[in-house]
Amino acid sequence: MLRISHYLRALAGQCPAPRVAPPGSQRPPVVIWNLLRRCNLTCKHCYATSADSVFRDELDTAAALQVINDLHDAGVRVLILSGGEPLLRDDLFQLSAYARGKGFFLALSTNGTLIDASNIQHISEAHFDYVGISIDGLEATHDEFRQLKGSFASSMAAIRLCREQGIRVGLRTTLTQQNHAQLPRLLDLMNEYDVQKFYLSHLNYSGRGKRSRKLDAQQQMSREAMTLIFERAWHDIEQGRDSDFVSGNNDADAILLLQWVSRRLPQHYTALEQMLRAWGGNASGSGIANIDNTGEVHPDTYWWQHSVGNVRRTPFKTLWSERPDALLLKLREHPRAVGGRCGQCRWLAICNGNTRTRAWADGDLWGQDPGCHLSDDEIGVHAIPCVAQPCAQ
Repeated sequence: MLRISHYLRALAGQCPAPRVAPPGSQRPPVVIWNLLRRCNLTCKHCYATSADSVFRDELDTAAALQVINDLHDAGVRVLILSGGEPLLRDDLFQLSAYARGKGFFLALSTNGTLIDASNIQHISEAHFDYVGISIDGLEATHDEFRQLKGSFASSMAAIRLCREQGIRVGLRTTLTQQNHAQLPRLLDLMNEYDVQKFYLSHLNYSGRGKRSRKLDAQQQMSREAMTLIFERAWHDIEQGRDSDFVSGNNDADAILLLQWVSRRLPQHYTALEQMLRAWGGNASGSGIANIDNTGEVHPDTYWWQHSVGNVRRTPFKTLWSERPDALLLKLREHPRAVGGRCGQCRWLAICNGNTRTRAWADGDLWGQDPGCHLSDDEIGVHAIPCVAQPCAQ
């Protein structure tokens, strides 16, 4: 995840640079926990391939409470409760209260359609540090992508309810060809609904997202979207507005930010490059971990085809830190030993090979990421055979 606003505020002298561990170092990860797989929606990009049905062998309450203990013992301090749709889990507030008591920074990731007057007080009393609600376009686009008419209206009503309760809310948008042109209006919704955070996710080719990769925003669309977000983030900083823009699932965004700063704030270019090199890019398998609904542990949420073990049988600390498997060890190399354009890229130490699951979906786990939106000239390579996308002319 690229913390765009935080970096820009640091350059403006308003805050310290983001705290980071040295790339490749041992550090407790942020854990994204899919509490269940069931969901009331069937979104076209869902990495979990969720559906509105009960999935077998999910962790019960006792097992889930033990997982929270294990995560705390492993030094994990940031926990994101996700799904499926986590509000469909009957013990959600019991689990969140227990995690809160352990001192976790606790976030809820939801589609928002189930938040209403009947449960908003429970959500408020859970004291989530952050509630992320997915909005994937304006009304018609969102409803078509989420495959439920009325879902946009329900999610926006949920955002309003949360803000009325003083809950910190973020809009989360997966960028696609369908919603690219709607991004300016989506960003306007932040001000209209008093939303503090905006998370732009690039499409990852996992679960139903793999089948929907034809919807992925094209290179120029992604670049335009990121430029817009950089401009909005800087404008808010200049206006003293407390907004927080972040992006995820395309670590090449960091290079676009560096290029933007070279044009708009050239005096800060060197400082930003140093910050980004300290950040080190993609953190799957090191700074990010995932636990799925059955207790399987993955390098991140898009790696459900590979498990490093199950927390029912082995403590998380053992799986993650004490006896990591071969894939985790390879993912933790910095910079990673990747091929194609990624392996010869001048920015590899910042990006770290970008998103490996997209490369895997293209047939080579350690090959080039087909989602990179940088040109050969920008990354300093030429005459490398292109895979899965046309060569730049």
